[in-house]
Amino acid sequence: MKLRLAVALALVVFAIAGCSRNTPEAAPAPVASNNDADAAARARADSIAAAELARRQAEERALQQQMARAQEILSSVVLFAYDSDELDPEAEERLRTKAAILRANPTLELRVEGHADERGSTEYNLALGQRRAESIRSFLAGYGITENRLATISYGKERPTVMGSSESAWRQNRRGEFAVTAGEISAIPPEVR
Repeated sequence: MKLRLAVALALVVFAIAGCSRNTPEAAPAPVASNNDADAAARARADSIAAAELARRQAEERALQQQMARAQEILSSVVLFAYDSDELDPEAEERLRTKAAILRANPTLELRVEGHADERGSTEYNLALGQRRAESIRSFLAGYGITENRLATISYGKERPTVMGSSESAWRQNRRGEFAVTAGEISAIPPEVR
C-alpha cells in the first residue's frame, strides 16, 4: 500500500509540474510594422493628392465657364432704335462690360459690324450701319480701349438676322455685332465672374 501511495503521490507531483510548464505564455503585444506605417502614409498622401486634383479640376471648370461667359458677352449684340445711331442705357451697360473684358485682355481686337433693317435704300442703310459701328467704337474708346483694336464695317441691310417685314424683325436687324479678330481671353475681370 505504501508503494501505491508513493506512486499516486508521484503521479500527482508530475501532473502538477507538467501543468505548470504548459502554461501558455502571454501573447506579445502587437507591434506596428513598417509596412503598416508605410501603407498608412501612402493612403494619406493619395488622399491629399486626390483632393488637390479635384480642387484644381473644379478651378479649371470655373475658369472655363468664366471664359465662355466672357466670350458670350463679347459677341452679344447691341440694338438700336429706328433710324438712330444713339446708344440706349441697356446698350451702354453691355458695352461697359465688353470694355472691362477688353481692358483685362490687351491683345484682344474686335470687329464692330453695323446693321440696319430693310427699310431705306442700300446706300442710306450702309451709311447708317457705319454710323452705328462708329458710335460703338467711340463709346468703347471712352472706356480706355484704343481705337486701333476696334475695326468697323457696315453691312447695312444686307445681312438681316431675322427675315420679315414686321417691327419685331426690324428691331432685331437694327444692331451692332462683334467678332473677335485677334488675341485670346486670358484674364477675367470681376464684372464677368
